[in-house]
Amino acid sequence: MAMELQAPKGTKDMLPEDAYKWQYVESTFREVAKTYGIREIRTPVFEYTELFLRGVGDTTDIVQKEMYTFNDKGNRSVTLKPEGTAPAVRAFIENRLFNEAQPTKLYYITPAFRYENVQKGRLRQFHQCGLEMFGSKEPSMDVEVIKVAMDTLNKLGLKSLSLHINNLGCPTCRAKYNDALKAFLKENYDTLCETCKTRFEKNPMRILDCKEKKCKEITKNAPIILDYVCEECETHFNKVKEYLDVLEIPYEIDPGIVRGLDYYTKTIFEIINADFTVCGGGRYDKLIEELGGPDMPAVGFGMGEERLIMTLDNENIEIPKENLFDLYIGARGDEERKVAFKLASDLRVLGVKCEINHMGRSVKAEMKYANKLGASFTTILGEDELNNKKINLKRMSDGEIFEVSLDNCEEIAKTVK
Repeated sequence: MAMELQAPKGTKDMLPEDAYKWQYVESTFREVAKTYGIREIRTPVFEYTELFLRGVGDTTDIVQKEMYTFNDKGNRSVTLKPEGTAPAVRAFIENRLFNEAQPTKLYYITPAFRYENVQKGRLRQFHQCGLEMFGSKEPSMDVEVIKVAMDTLNKLGLKSLSLHINNLGCPTCRAKYNDALKAFLKENYDTLCETCKTRFEKNPMRILDCKEKKCKEITKNAPIILDYVCEECETHFNKVKEYLDVLEIPYEIDPGIVRGLDYYTKTIFEIINADFTVCGGGRYDKLIEELGGPDMPAVGFGMGEERLIMTLDNENIEIPKENLFDLYIGARGDEERKVAFKLASDLRVLGVKCEINHMGRSVKAEMKYANKLGASFTTILGEDELNNKKINLKRMSDGEIFEVSLDNCEEIAKTVK
């Protein structure tokens, strides 16, 4: 007996009855992005593995535990992208967008892949709405990125949002902090998980992001980076807070946020609804240079669509459904079916969503089916309608009848839309 094929663990089919939710979230994000002059970019689903080793960081959970990496037929190591920023930066550099007038503002809606424990709202193939803004070192750009995220979430109907911010400093003050953190962790080194032991020398800050219970317990009283930031980074962070105040966006300074990626510098943030982080991002002023581009600052965020849709459902926020059909055209005989087929084709050119009988149903069964589809209007073509060149459009919500010319597609379209 043949084995029943199933979707791989950690992946999920998006069925037609749920597609409208994804379309609504994505169209809302696109609409908000347009008001800020942010343009779309699309990057490949897979990249050379080196991009993520250098960009995301070889001591992160993503690189150490979660990437889908394999050799292609040319024996080149490639990786399904685990996040959207590094590919966007690679495209920015490769296509020399840095030669254009700055800032460059880009957004993307993309699938991403991480091999991790499957749980509610966390899959191995997931989808991100994200944006990157290149070229500006100004604190106002940090806050503009945050505001794009807040505008999107508010427009989707989420109101109980809390913004958490932290300052990760620059490489100079990060080095001083790493020394202090290593001194703190040294006495508990033997208790750390094996992964964190490898991080101890290369990147001790990654230990703060470990999901292992014993490591979380060790680091709960660790020194905080805010006590070690240099004057320049502190000034930048203070300006960020001032711009947040200008926009009247409340915030909480949260030293516990480190984010799971190595490229962040200075401002990082998370937007939380109830217990869910629905958006996270920050500034990464050295990544473009580290990946072979010019010394150019950048800031951005990523927003997981699965988790966002789950949050909307948890908050009982109703996502509007669009009518599937404006008009269902029934027909009594073979000749009428041909006329219905042509009429539907002409109306679709005018933007009318319409359907005809492709299943050989009786007229009575057709009307039941039209009602099940939720068609706004119905009409039935018979011999009289063809001879008189007149049809009756029945509005399903109240039963009102509108008589129109069979040959006047514009009038039909205007009536049913």
